[in-house]
Amino acid sequence: MLYSVKMRSSLGGVHGNGGRHISGAERIVTEEEMENNVLAMLRRARTHERGSADFIQLKVEEVKPESIQYCPLLPMYQMVSHSKEEGRELAKKELLRIGVSETAVHNGFAELESLTDSMRGAIVMDALTGERLDDRKERGVRCSNMDCEDVAAYESQMKAKGLGGDHPREALVLASKVAYGPGTVAELCWSDDPDYVTGYVGSKTYGYGRITVMKDKGDPVGGRVFFVKHGTDVKAYDEYMQNQTVLVRNA
Repeated sequence: MLYSVKMRSSLGGVHGNGGRHISGAERIVTEEEMENNVLAMLRRARTHERGSADFIQLKVEEVKPESIQYCPLLPMYQMVSHSKEEGRELAKKELLRIGVSETAVHNGFAELESLTDSMRGAIVMDALTGERLDDRKERGVRCSNMDCEDVAAYESQMKAKGLGGDHPREALVLASKVAYGPGTVAELCWSDDPDYVTGYVGSKTYGYGRITVMKDKGDPVGGRVFFVKHGTDVKAYDEYMQNQTVLVRNA
């Protein structure tokens, strides 16, 4: 039997109700793996570079095998940048190459660059018109309920590429689920962790485009934009992102 284990944490109260987001994590694990994963999440919330959380919420749910969907792991490629400005220009060019309109690229960056604090979820934007489609303001649409199917093989594969640790592993799994969502054209993301400056552009068309520098070191604000096809059913898209369990299969 598999279980979904989720953690979210904040400092100064609940995030969205006066508190500042510290960290979130989730795994889909066996019963035998559950305890170690819960302890690791608690440590992460209490020792995070964004601060030591004073509000930690853990949620454990059984996952029915028949409810699981599968998608392939996105192939990964890297674009080297040496500054925030250079990295964001690379990201803009990559989004245009994928098929996002100039208006949508401009609006997506404008939304992220205007943030004063990190969002809990993603902005959903029409890839043609540049209109923001979700009505959740600072909450956005969360991508949740995903993990890799074979954790040991996946972590070995990532380490062989010199990409050990939580950030690359979690980002590539999330990007794979997003890319195979019903209507996704591309995703733009950079992290809210102050010491992690890498970001990415993800798509089913080309894969996971890792960009080495996309923000200044020490900047605690990050976010993501899901660019979707014109006419996408936003309600169905939201349901897939937040509630559909997806296991990502290694290439």
